[in-house]
Amino acid sequence: MPDSPLVTADDLDEAVALAVDSLRDAPPQAWEEQAGSLEWTCWETVEHLADDLFSYAAQLGLRVPPLDTYVPFALDRRRPGGPNNAVHADRAAGPVGLLQVLQASGALLSAMVRTAPPGAGGHHIFGTGDATAFAAMGLVETLVHMHDVSAGLGLAWEPSADLCSRVLARLFPDAPVDTAPWATLLWATGRGELPGRPRLPRWRWYNEPR
Repeated sequence: MPDSPLVTADDLDEAVALAVDSLRDAPPQAWEEQAGSLEWTCWETVEHLADDLFSYAAQLGLRVPPLDTYVPFALDRRRPGGPNNAVHADRAAGPVGLLQVLQASGALLSAMVRTAPPGAGGHHIFGTGDATAFAAMGLVETLVHMHDVSAGLGLAWEPSADLCSRVLARLFPDAPVDTAPWATLLWATGRGELPGRPRLPRWRWYNEPR
């Protein structure tokens, strides 16, 4: 991947704002539709995205050992097979409330990325990440889960090549560099194919500093 600026909190803010703007156009009756190839509904997938952003903010906030485990928030599945989240939106608040939960979680992660001291890091199954890694993790979660949700809600979703290039450069060093960034990100996260490259049955990202 060609040299590109590190992923920043501004990039995450942009992606979450674009997601919220897009989701405001969702038909109210479509939220219980399946989210793309996932086994979750569109509502559950946005809850999961908010939970990811919140959890990443919490991990980056740790300063006192142990730092090699997840913060032990109590997790809960609202149905068998649903996402196992610490964050849930109040159903009575409807889609408007769900989008508020998403915005708030995104803002928490952005704030933590901006205020993390030099050398700060947090635990993740794919390796300890610094602030740029956590910004990129939140960015990739937002971009690809919006792809899933948009398929179920019947919305158009194609983020900018710049955002996709930034997250590929930060987290997917082995991704091809001669293909369109959005298609490449979908391939790198097991959601699509590229010419000569079948869909990945397993995938991961890499948090090591670049």
